[in-house]
Amino acid sequence: MDAFSYLSVLLSIILGLAITQVLMGYRGLLLARGRVRFYGPTMEWSALILVIAAQEWWASFGLSYHRDWTFLQFSVVLLQTVLLYMMAGLVLPDIPADQPVDLKAHYYREQRPFYLTFLILLVVSVSKDFVLQGKLPAPANLAFHGVFATISLLALLIRKPRFHEIATPFGALIVTAYIALLFFRLA
Repeated sequence: MDAFSYLSVLLSIILGLAITQVLMGYRGLLLARGRVRFYGPTMEWSALILVIAAQEWWASFGLSYHRDWTFLQFSVVLLQTVLLYMMAGLVLPDIPADQPVDLKAHYYREQRPFYLTFLILLVVSVSKDFVLQGKLPAPANLAFHGVFATISLLALLIRKPRFHEIATPFGALIVTAYIALLFFRLA
């Protein structure tokens, strides 16, 4: 077994747990559907986390070409995955038995930790390229990270629902463009 195959097992487990976290949230919402007050940004972000988890797993194949792993290099890759799991844990609430579930209230209760976690994830993502390759990501990748960071910083600071109801689908379009332009093929 090569080094990446060995290291990727833990990354795959954490990504699987992140996906499971969101899917279990969907199951809980479905079972409690009569008591749930849905909110667009919450549901959009939950779907985005699934897409980002799949993209992270897809992009991690490129790490199979990396040789001479150090613990620091692996730690940065691992931290990025852990932060995505934390976002998955924050995006949907635990569903209490026989109580109303307000996804809008949950969204704004977790707004700051969620977007702060996303900002840290973006910093780690950029740092990952530097730690692994000794250079910043390619300009297009870095530009997308800048757009994501700007949207996240604004979402961290602005509590107005209208902003979030516009910024979240806009962010989804940017994520879609990011994946389509930079990660369309496995390499």
